[in-house]
Order: sequence, then structure tokens, then C-alpha cells
Amino acid sequence: MNRPVVIYSSHYGFTERYARWIARDLGCPIFPAKPFPAQKLAGFDTVIFGGGLYAGGVSGIRQLIANRKALSSKKVILFTCGLADPFVPDNAAHIRASLEKTLPPEMMESIHFYHLRGGIDYSRLNFVHRSMMAMLQKMLQKKDPRTLGPEDLQLLETYGKRIDFTDPDSIKPLVEDART
Repeated sequence: MNRPVVIYSSHYGFTERYARWIARDLGCPIFPAKPFPAQKLAGFDTVIFGGGLYAGGVSGIRQLIANRKALSSKKVILFTCGLADPFVPDNAAHIRASLEKTLPPEMMESIHFYHLRGGIDYSRLNFVHRSMMAMLQKMLQKKDPRTLGPEDLQLLETYGKRIDFTDPDSIKPLVEDART
């Protein structure tokens, strides 16, 4: 019998929203990554971990790495949630490259990866994230507009606003994977 669990790390709620949808569809428990004790992992066969993407890193990923021994006999699914569209090949490659720098090779080989699109609410950003987005906006404004891609233009158009790309249908492949 497959006993899944969803564990997530979310700063602004988009990753948590996906985690809740996944747990609902699987009918399984859900926990925030902190303070989730590693000894609780023993009761589950499939561990689904979600973390937000911030400046190339995944929130909570260190906790996943720290528990790699406890996870080695389990099916592990990692989903990331970020502003960039994961269906744009360069974005997906960038996410994968970032994960390859962070995760040990044995985890890269065994983990099932999914990338989901979140959103942004500038009014809720902490100082560091707000500063990073301001620098990105200034950098994009200095470029020749003809060289900007659709996502760059969208970022400039929506700068300072709230935008939500979450889509409950996008979890379907992950949920199917967790069931098998």
C-alpha cells in the first residue's frame, strides 16, 4: 500500500497552495517542512516535497538533503514553484542546473521532478526579495526592448502588482506519479 505525504516550504503561499491541492487529491497528510521531524518519514512510502524558487535556490531543499538517508528507500517527488514559466525550455534547464548544483548526484538520479508556476505579490515581498526584483526590473529596463522575451515584458508590465499563475490542473502528472 502506497502511503504518501506532502511536505512543503513556502514563503508567500503559492507553494503551499500546490501542496494543499496535491494532498487533497491524494487524500494524504500535509506538513510544513519546518518543524517536520525526520523520524516521521518512516510512516510513509512516498514523500512529496515542495519548495519555492528564490534566486535559483529551492526553499527547504537543505532539509531534504539532510534527510537523504531516511529518504533513500522511498519514492521522492520534488516540486518547485516559481514565477518563471517551466514550459519555456530555458527556464526548465535553469531550474535543473540549479538543482544539479545543490543536490547530491544520487538524489538527482532518484528524485522525480516537477516544476509548477506560482506567482508574485510585491506587497508581501520581504526586503531581500523586493530588492532582487527591483534590480531585475532595472536591468530589464536598460535592455533594448526588441531583445526582451515575452516573460521579460510580462515582468515589466506587472512589476509592483500581484499576479497568480497557479493552476490546479498542472498537478495532475505529479499526482499520477505519486499514485504509481
